[in-house]
Amino acid sequence: MLLHRYRIAVVLCILAPIVLAAVYLAPRTVTAPGTLPDSISDADFWNIVSNFSEMGGYFRSDNFISNESTYQWVVPDLKTKLKPGGVYLGVGPDQNFTYITAMHPAVAFITDIRRQNMLLHLMYKALFEMSSNRAEFLSKLFGRPLPDKVRQSQDLESLFHALSHEDPDTGFARQTVAGVLEQLRANHHFALALEDSKTIDYIYNAFVSGGPDIRYSFPSQYASRRFPSYAELMLETDENGESHSYMASEENFQTMKRFEAENRLIPVVGDFAGDKALRSIGKYLKQHGSTVTAFYTSNVEFYLFQSDDWRKFLDNVLELPADRNSVIIRAYFNNYGIRYANGSNSRSETLVDPIQDLTNSFKANEIHSYFDLIKRSTAP
Repeated sequence: MLLHRYRIAVVLCILAPIVLAAVYLAPRTVTAPGTLPDSISDADFWNIVSNFSEMGGYFRSDNFISNESTYQWVVPDLKTKLKPGGVYLGVGPDQNFTYITAMHPAVAFITDIRRQNMLLHLMYKALFEMSSNRAEFLSKLFGRPLPDKVRQSQDLESLFHALSHEDPDTGFARQTVAGVLEQLRANHHFALALEDSKTIDYIYNAFVSGGPDIRYSFPSQYASRRFPSYAELMLETDENGESHSYMASEENFQTMKRFEAENRLIPVVGDFAGDKALRSIGKYLKQHGSTVTAFYTSNVEFYLFQSDDWRKFLDNVLELPADRNSVIIRAYFNNYGIRYANGSNSRSETLVDPIQDLTNSFKANEIHSYFDLIKRSTAP
């Protein structure tokens, strides 16, 4: 009996290292399907921003705010057809916040060719986290302290009216931007370069200078074509007169504030036609068993069709996990004389296109021009 036990022990001693080696050397799955986190750590957030990003590129405008006044018109339909908990992709500034509060994705990636846009979103992130309500947020964003009685107002129009009649407070603005940088560097430990900090200061001071009347054309507030102001965009509605903006209610603001605090809006520097940013996002989503719900492209495709870059972009879209409900949301600026009957009298239209239908058409060689994209898109 003792000899038998001894032999077993010897065999186990020999096998144990082999088993452990096999376990160690076996391929490991980084994440299980359907495992997008409820919140993202600061370290993981910054690693994604850093590792998914490409070199910054050029765009002709600072694009501090949107110039699309009809972007809410598609929201009711999207809320009806798209399930919450998916993945939102977007581009540009804060119109993305309105889509996020409407669709309730698990995570959002904002990809823009300008590094400045990534830093704009980091500024917004800090301001959301530093503000207990939307009145305080707007006060900090525009560097204008508000009287206590106005701070308690539930009327957005009254808030903008009060802000527009207040002059910027230089001391308050300096304190606020210092707080933004402290929130990002000291509290989140994001490794911002000195040039990044200077850019955030530049962005913030544009909002202080422009106030609620800041426009896409800033610093020229009234260019040859009049663009909507920040306040006007926040007060916009859908075709039924209902406002869905992230500032429309305290509930919407708090939804976006929580989303930002949980590091679930991730801004990435990337060209839609590049070989890294969108493909990195696609790979990440596949690792997590997740699907793109909506991809807001604004009118970026118009610029991509000025060269062969549109093919590279659609190749990138092919790498994104999508299902039959996934859609692209695009802005159309009437470049081909087509008007959609939305009754808004706006320069732009907001259109929707199913992603799988789009990529199938691309693979079938049915897309040759920007006009082809517009013809296949639908308006509300």
